[in-house]
Amino acid sequence: MLDDKEALYGGAAGGGKSDALLMAALQYVEVPGYSAILFRRTFKDLALPGALMDRAHKWLGGTDAKWKDTEKTWYFPSGATLTFAYLATENDKYNYQGAEFQFIGFDELTQFELSQYRYLFSRLRRLKGSKVPLRARVASNPGGRGHEWVKQRFLVEGLSKGRVFVPAKLEDNPYLDQEEYEQSLKELDPLTRAQLRSGDWDMLPEGNKFKRGWFKIVKDYPKDARTVRYWDLAATEPKPGKDPDYTAGVKMCEKNGQYWIIDVQRDRLTPKGVEDLIQTTAYTDGREVSIFIEQEGGSSGKNTIDHYQRNVLKGFAFYGDPATGSKEIRANPLSSAAEAGNVFLVEAPWNADFLDELTSFPAETSHDDQVDAASGAFSKLFESAERRHVVGPTVSGIRRGRE
Repeated sequence: MLDDKEALYGGAAGGGKSDALLMAALQYVEVPGYSAILFRRTFKDLALPGALMDRAHKWLGGTDAKWKDTEKTWYFPSGATLTFAYLATENDKYNYQGAEFQFIGFDELTQFELSQYRYLFSRLRRLKGSKVPLRARVASNPGGRGHEWVKQRFLVEGLSKGRVFVPAKLEDNPYLDQEEYEQSLKELDPLTRAQLRSGDWDMLPEGNKFKRGWFKIVKDYPKDARTVRYWDLAATEPKPGKDPDYTAGVKMCEKNGQYWIIDVQRDRLTPKGVEDLIQTTAYTDGREVSIFIEQEGGSSGKNTIDHYQRNVLKGFAFYGDPATGSKEIRANPLSSAAEAGNVFLVEAPWNADFLDELTSFPAETSHDDQVDAASGAFSKLFESAERRHVVGPTVSGIRRGRE
């Protein structure tokens, strides 16, 4: 039995995680006043055959415990309770604002937001003198919207923060037809199969446009190379339960057919915050760096470019760039150059997030703001290099780094 307040039983599918979670919740039901609650993301997740509520009915049906359907709660002779609940939206967490539990459990934790988990964690309370331990117990496979924060909290920070991670394995469940389940898992894609069969928390989704091995991380770049900064705009502040787009600006240079990604700026800001970021970055980059912003269609796109030219980037070499074609098509030239080994990343803290996004593109659940900005920067440098090749060295030397 674990005495730690917070623990994750996670990894492979079929390891008996839901059973372990239900057993932990029932551990102190003989204690008067004990209160436990188990969460899934949606009510459907709770009510499916074989899911938590169904298992509890099989275990507790015919006992002295009484089920109250309107409250989705089991009442025990001691006065203890076990409640089943869901958090479909960010605001659902406030339904438990005045509640008090000695046990809080989350099944498939990676389906939840960190903000939901942390808020419900604050509901762990007990009366002074009570010997019932306060426990947060969670179970999950790798993958899902919350993969990164769950991994960070339990596998990276883990014991240093007093959090226990117990790996789940298919072999832990002797009641499952493991051979048959192995055959079912073979139908999955390699990523999902590794997550569900092996409980692999390190594999990330990878798209078909970019591979990590194509990008060599270097210490420096040629300072005499032609350089541009390309921005993909967004003006949305982060809100609880939402995952808005980022404003992303990629600084890239080109020399002799090779490309160096020098810097990436990426943030979620208000429209004014976006303007301040772009203006500050322009002064940091210097006036010799050409600046491009992807121009949306219609009059609103033209008005945005006009506003930046007159008010935000006055005095800089700034241009709007009307984007045509799909994001995937625009990313193809950069992908080709990277595969050929001609794209380098300057070593910096942004490298990991940048590669995570590129290698997951074009997955529907991933962001593509850095992909768009990098594709745009590559396109501008490539177009200019082509003109330089056609016109000759005299023209190319007129103004380095500008179209």
